[in-house]
Amino acid sequence: MPVRRRRSSQLSVGCPLFPRETDVRFHLACVTCDQTYDGLALRYRCDCGGTLDVVHDLDRLRGKLSTATFDSRKLSRERLDKSGVWRFRELILDVEPEHVVTKPEGNTNLYEAPKVASWVGLDALQLKHEGENPTGSFKDRGMTGGVTAAKRLGATRVACASTGNTSASMASYASQAGMEALVFIPDGKIAYGKLSQALAYGARTAQIAGDFDAAMALVQELCAAENIYLLNSVNPFRIEGQKAIGFEILQDLGWEVPDWIVLPGGNLGNNSALSKGLSELYALGFIDKLPRMAVIQAAGANPLAQAYAAGTEALSPVAAKTLATAIQIGNPVSWEKSWRGIRQLDGVVAQVSDQEILDAKAQVDAQGIGAEPASCATVAGIKKLVAEGVIAPDAHVVGILTGHLLKDPDIVVGYHQSTLEGFDSPYANAPTRIGATLADVKAWLEG
Repeated sequence: MPVRRRRSSQLSVGCPLFPRETDVRFHLACVTCDQTYDGLALRYRCDCGGTLDVVHDLDRLRGKLSTATFDSRKLSRERLDKSGVWRFRELILDVEPEHVVTKPEGNTNLYEAPKVASWVGLDALQLKHEGENPTGSFKDRGMTGGVTAAKRLGATRVACASTGNTSASMASYASQAGMEALVFIPDGKIAYGKLSQALAYGARTAQIAGDFDAAMALVQELCAAENIYLLNSVNPFRIEGQKAIGFEILQDLGWEVPDWIVLPGGNLGNNSALSKGLSELYALGFIDKLPRMAVIQAAGANPLAQAYAAGTEALSPVAAKTLATAIQIGNPVSWEKSWRGIRQLDGVVAQVSDQEILDAKAQVDAQGIGAEPASCATVAGIKKLVAEGVIAPDAHVVGILTGHLLKDPDIVVGYHQSTLEGFDSPYANAPTRIGATLADVKAWLEG
């Protein structure tokens, strides 16, 4: 079917930046109504209000790419090939190399986690640690795509609403690209490990009177009014970069498809991205089956889990409250894409309490891997799904950890010192105050 191309409307936030037709090899398509737009149209939503997909010309790529292509690039010293995103560039964003803004990102470790596996009830478990990206979270994979699109379009200012990780990533990549970064954070508790990054990288930061969803509404209004490029996950090029998590997992496994991929759900861009990318690999014949997917939400920020439990795809926003601040989002923008991905990958959605997240975090940290609280919703969710018989004990499971341990150090110290009000610390490893003599140390060791 021929693509019906249309010019950007007033939603396009910056038509003067890119006034001409392009020769790009992808286009944008609405998830809701299938309306299509130019590949680099400056817009984030369809005229109907639906979110947009980047649609690649897979027919053009079929026969020209292979897993061997990507494997050979992994051994290359070329700038783009060293990135765990741009190694897969034909399936990310097909633009001129000089526009690519990369650190490089990706190339994160896939850890064997035997102690965590035993705790959750699995024979074996692998954890893909996206906290090893340059700014400490998976957001770098999406941000390299988003900031590259911004550079290609000639943008000089970028903005986002954030609970922490997005702002840290955007500020870093914008600084590298020579763009002004504007960050809007919600009122209330913000993890200083994340906020400090945005400030250090030079972003102009405003804390608004409201939660994340209020900040998200405000930043979209600002970008539309002031010709600023929006870099939240409603931006379709963010999703394209995050697809590379799934690509790299398969490459780590020698292109063997695991039975399950499990990850946290906040704004739902990550599970939307992985399901889209894996479905593209399947369509190209790179893999012969799709894994199942489990999306885990915090019980205090659970609109997707509520809808799943009710057997409906009608999502009702909630007032989000959880210690896992990275997923403290009650009105996720990518919910339509998320449902599509859950259908494609025969997925499930579960919720876990903050206590379950903290206990899972203690296990991940004690394995010597370490991750922020939102990451550990993954492990808490795996434990629950194994106990419920959804995931078999002998299944090949890959869990995704989304952020670094030091993103929220106050939670770590509070748990191990048993000072988190309202929470137990059954796996605490508290420091002990002792005297400053060898005898004191020996007594401590013996004790």
